[in-house]
Amino acid sequence: MNLLETQELTKRFGGLVAVHQVSLHAAEGEILGLIGPNGAGKTTLLNAMAGLNPPTAGNVFFQGKNVTGLAPEVMCRLGLARTFQIPRPFPKLSVLDNVMVAAVFGKKRRRVADPTALCREKLSFVEFPVGEDTVSEMLNTVQLKRLDLARALASEPRLLFLDELASGLTEGELADLMAIISKIRDSGVTIIMVEHIMQVIMQLCDRLAVLQFGNKIAEGPTREVARNPAVREAYLGIDE
Repeated sequence: MNLLETQELTKRFGGLVAVHQVSLHAAEGEILGLIGPNGAGKTTLLNAMAGLNPPTAGNVFFQGKNVTGLAPEVMCRLGLARTFQIPRPFPKLSVLDNVMVAAVFGKKRRRVADPTALCREKLSFVEFPVGEDTVSEMLNTVQLKRLDLARALASEPRLLFLDELASGLTEGELADLMAIISKIRDSGVTIIMVEHIMQVIMQLCDRLAVLQFGNKIAEGPTREVARNPAVREAYLGIDE
């Protein structure tokens, strides 16, 4: 079953067509990698699907319903959460309070029985490395990424967008992150991830969709797409 599907999704900014008639799907329980050169339209596509920058044309279906153009907070309450390339927590709030905001306001319209316990569970799940009372403006890059991930999970999504979560990490940090992403998928959450690090793509993604200049040039099983000559030329710089 497809949890998310787009039909000829297009996003224009004035005369610039950033995403052009992209149709793709994410099956329930899989990790779909969204790859392509810098400026290919990957984050713009995520934003259009998530409601941050609604599409100019085309449709988005989530859990079988047309959700095209719905606001991000509505999409979150329907079960879609995300991280960002540059995490932006509430800088003066503690780690715990940042996650609490997502737990209380990001979920469906029902009361959370014990939001503190839920937040601590999510911080533990992402193996957050410092104390929950730490003020967020004191966190380093790795810690901010873990906090962003914990906040996304606190809304208890069915679908999670990850936008270059692995960038800037050491080999050890990368291995730890990949293990956490695998745990998220094993918990029943479907993932669409934008990523440039081939190690992450090849080890985690069941399928890939490839963008170039806003157009989808390939979609399919990871190893099959990675061998595609057009993909190797566009993304890897290998002209076959």
